Order: sequence, then structure tokens, then C-alpha cells
Amino acid sequence: MSRLDTAAYLQRLRLPAPGAPSAEGLRALHQAHVERVSYEALEIQLGRPTTVDPHESAARILGRHRGGYCFHLNGAFSLLLDALGYDVVWHRGGIQTHADPEPVGAGRANHLALTVHGLPTEESPSGDWLVDVGLGDALHGPLPLHEGTYAQGPFRYALRRSEIEPGGWRWDHDASGGFVGMDFRAGPAWQADFHARHAFLSTSPESGFVRTSSVQRRDAGGVDILTGCMLGRLGEGAREPVELETRAEWFGALCDVFDLPLTDVDAASRAALWARVRAAHEACFAV
Repeated sequence: MSRLDTAAYLQRLRLPAPGAPSAEGLRALHQAHVERVSYEALEIQLGRPTTVDPHESAARILGRHRGGYCFHLNGAFSLLLDALGYDVVWHRGGIQTHADPEPVGAGRANHLALTVHGLPTEESPSGDWLVDVGLGDALHGPLPLHEGTYAQGPFRYALRRSEIEPGGWRWDHDASGGFVGMDFRAGPAWQADFHARHAFLSTSPESGFVRTSSVQRRDAGGVDILTGCMLGRLGEGAREPVELETRAEWFGALCDVFDLPLTDVDAASRAALWARVRAAHEACFAV
């Protein structure tokens, strides 16, 4: 197994060495990650397969200045936390979308969730935290793993015991969010738990990641969102989605808004990517 370049990862996040594990350090790492490493599934649109191996994900984040979705982002982040001495655990999670009338549970394993332990504070006397840099338009920082409601910027979240995962937890998204919430199991999870769902999300015509290009980046005040050719923002400085009509506008937004210059994508692949994204956009809005 390859060894994580911790110094390079911290440089990617524009952070100094954080010192011994602490709640403050965890918060700084989490916030920097969602601000510097975009939630994106462009490899699917490019037809370049990925895995849920966290070392592969970290190599793409560090060596190619890219991002990923939950399996990639939380997987890589867990390596960083572990290398820095944090007690981090993987969990099977289940995202409830707006199309799901009820919570779906973690059996679907369509989300990798993380918890960190051993960092007691007044806010979290148990020392347990929900950590998730792979929820796209959601968490800016970690949450105490205790029942309650929590504000992060203009958004409001809730944590409570799961009604469908015994011993597990339910996280409820803000009402403005792109999905309803997420349940995750109490016990630890492993890479193999996510192989099947990752394959579905990466290749199935029914997958939202296959049908539509999706890029998001969270900051302290809100989240920028590029869905297909529509660019908008929620939270502070909210903007209604506007259409990016040209290839130059679209790639410019990836670079300037989401810090995705795509230097790892050659000219022919860029042309194919734009053609695919634009065709999907036009098909969606066809009368």
C-alpha cells in the first residue's frame, strides 16, 4: 500500500502542520478540505473509471488537483486524519434523496460516512464527531455526534438516532439542500462494502452522476453549484442558476469558481467532455 504524502496534502489544503489531534484541528482540516477540494464526478463524464481505494483518491486530489464524490473525498480525508493521529472510522451510509419518500437506510451503501473519536470538548463531551467532506452542498465542519440542531453559516442541520439503523444515526439536511438526509450504521465499514454501489453510480444509465455533470464547493457562507450547464449559489450571496452557454464559460467556471483547472485533461478529452455535458443539458431542456 502506498504511503500518504501528508505534507503535500496539507499544502493542497493550504494548512500548516496542525499539531496533536484536537477538536480545533479537526475543524480546521474539515473546513479547508471542503473549501479547497471540490465535490465533483467529472471522471464519470470523461469515461475514466475510478475505484474506492482511498490511496487512489488521494493521488488524484494531490497529483492532479482534482476532487471526487463521497467515496473519494471521505476515503482520502480518512487517510489524512489517520496519518495525523486521529481515531477515524468508516461507516456505511444511505442518502435519502428528494425522490425517496422515506429514509433508505445504509443497506444501499450509497455513501461513505466518517466518525472521529477521542476529542472531548464542552460541545461534545463524549469526544465523538460526525465528519463528512463528501456531502457536496452540506457540512462545512464536523458536528458533535450528539442529538441536536446545528447551524453552519446560513444552513441548519439536525442529528438524531436513526429510526431504521439500530444503534446508528440520522443526519437531516437543511431544507434548501439538494437531498433530504443520511442514515449511517454504527459499526465500521470497509472498501468492499462500497464496490457495488460505486460501480452503479459510475456506470449505470440510471445514475445521476452518469446522466448529469455535477460540481459543488462549500465555503463558510454557502455553496456554489454547477449542474450541467447551470451555475448557481445557495446561502450568502445566493444567485439563481444561470446558463453557461459556451465551452469557454463552462471551463472558466470550473477553474475560477471550483478551482478545477483540469490540467490533467487533454484537448480532445475536453472537447468530448463539453459535447457530452452540453448535449445532456439541451436534452433536459428540450421542449
